[in-house]
Amino acid sequence: MAASMSDYRKLARRRLPKFLFEYVDGGSYDEVTLRRNRTDLQNMALRQRVLRDVSNVDLGIELFGRRQSMPIALGPIGLAGMLARRGERQAVVAAEDAGIPFCLSTVSACSLSEVADAARAPFWFQLYMMRDRGFVRDLLAQAREQGCKVLVFTVDMPVPGARYRDYRSGLAGASGLRGAVRRGGQALRHPGWAIDVGLCGRPHSLGNVAPLLGRKTGLDDFFAWMRGNFDPSVTWRDLEFIRGAWDGPLVIKGILDADDARAAADLGAEGIVVSNHGGRQLDGVPSTAEALPAIVDAVTGRLKVLADSGVRSGLDVARLLCLGADCVLLGRAWAYALGAGGGTAVRHMLTLFQAELRVALSLTGVNRIAELDREALVA
Repeated sequence: MAASMSDYRKLARRRLPKFLFEYVDGGSYDEVTLRRNRTDLQNMALRQRVLRDVSNVDLGIELFGRRQSMPIALGPIGLAGMLARRGERQAVVAAEDAGIPFCLSTVSACSLSEVADAARAPFWFQLYMMRDRGFVRDLLAQAREQGCKVLVFTVDMPVPGARYRDYRSGLAGASGLRGAVRRGGQALRHPGWAIDVGLCGRPHSLGNVAPLLGRKTGLDDFFAWMRGNFDPSVTWRDLEFIRGAWDGPLVIKGILDADDARAAADLGAEGIVVSNHGGRQLDGVPSTAEALPAIVDAVTGRLKVLADSGVRSGLDVARLLCLGADCVLLGRAWAYALGAGGGTAVRHMLTLFQAELRVALSLTGVNRIAELDREALVA
């Protein structure tokens, strides 16, 4: 059994074909921001306080009208269903068991209806703006029909960043028969994954975008569709279109600048996610930990501030909470666990985070999440 996220990462690397592990693990260009996300969090020192009554620690929070067990949510991961058999179905159940939200990606392997069939409570839905506004409108209608309560609108991907690892592994660049043979060879070297996902999990029934692909169901077709349908013309004015099609809480994901945070608040968003897409988009930008304080100061009290990128432990969650985040989205953390051992591993990973976060509160001398602030950090 894994004892930490580094263990789950090693297990995922052992179990997954190289092209899938590198897809999860890698960042864009030279991966400067990918590394910065980790080092900036690791370099933040928590302020240990002693001889305080911490016998009644409560990790729970209220977020968008729902009580959750801790200030963590499973963030959207594209193609997560390829990491384990019908992976998003397994993950939503694990999140519900832990009492936290799950967010389904637009580009999931499992469709909205399939995940809703497994879910016992409302989940969140993440949206990329596509050129085909009719498709977007229909997708939002499906999300409402399937009981989704929160929309996470990702705005930091008008064009995809260059992820060199994907080219080296054969996920990108090697198209057609050559690419299929290369990826197939990698899959055969990981028979557990090949049987569980490749044979039994129907990995190429590509979820929400399948109706637009028609009979084209390969990864090459999927990525070609992605490149052709992301819309670089999107502006703040397009939020009017989103608001017209969605009447629930709206969270803008991909904010790194205080002026953009103010713009989101001015347009009535209920929340933002301070994020650099896990270091997978524009390389060289600030880490989330570096960008977060100024953004929190700019919009305090106007909307909820969530954060992601670089989080590998409950201690990392505590650090972002100290900087002002209301909740933290996990990305690679749950992807590693899912790839290592399916929903059971995701469930266990969340117990690790919960225990680590509880220790962080106890040893900084506080009993409630709201009591974590910058005073809990060593200046």
